[in-house]
Amino acid sequence: MSEINKLLFKPVKYYYIENTEESILAKKVLKIGHRGAMGHEPENTIRSFKKAIALNVDAIELDVYVCKTGELVVIHDDKVDRTTNGVGYTEDKTFAELRQLDAGKGELIPTLEEVLDFVDKRVIVNIELKGRKTAIATYQVIDKYIKKNAWSALDFMVSSFDHHELNKFKQLSPQIPVGALIDGIPLSYSDCAVELNAQSINLSLDFINQDFVNHAHNNGLKVYVYTVNDYDDIAKVAKLNVDGIFCNFPERL
Repeated sequence: MSEINKLLFKPVKYYYIENTEESILAKKVLKIGHRGAMGHEPENTIRSFKKAIALNVDAIELDVYVCKTGELVVIHDDKVDRTTNGVGYTEDKTFAELRQLDAGKGELIPTLEEVLDFVDKRVIVNIELKGRKTAIATYQVIDKYIKKNAWSALDFMVSSFDHHELNKFKQLSPQIPVGALIDGIPLSYSDCAVELNAQSINLSLDFINQDFVNHAHNNGLKVYVYTVNDYDDIAKVAKLNVDGIFCNFPERL
């Protein structure tokens, strides 16, 4: 198991470095490039993932939908309007139609397999399930890469706001770490992630607090926070003893 992957399960110490724009976090906080390095390059593109890796992330985060012809494509929105020069729903388009779109700076919408081939086990890949039937399709891709391409279960993380879809994935592949995405703090704090047998609970910067972090840690969960871009916010969440941070500008971590 690599040192990076051990972070998923091993308790670590965290350090707050005041008044610096070079390195607010110590190395042992998981540095996660949000949709690659979307603060610099078009989100969820090979170009963005390349930039994130160049900025020494521990993991990249990406989003997946199943398009009309069954391919698992890497895009955040249910419609292509915001991130490409096209219009319409992602799930209603064939792969050929999606590949005709410009995802920014001439980049194409990639498949999950194309991203994994590019990453080639250099960093952890956090796959967020966004659309219908993504649990099964993601499982099939990951299973192939573990069996045929020498990836390990700990080279992946799978997360979703759709806890039903996330549970489907967990049932198919219990060895892959999963993260329960939430927006807001439930009355039961992190119990929803415990029920899913998740390894982490992923919470918005807008709601993170020390009580929540403590509750999650007491339940054996990691706490990853999204999306933290401001230096003061990065320092704030570091002091809460979180385990990982999603950032659009990974060099700030």
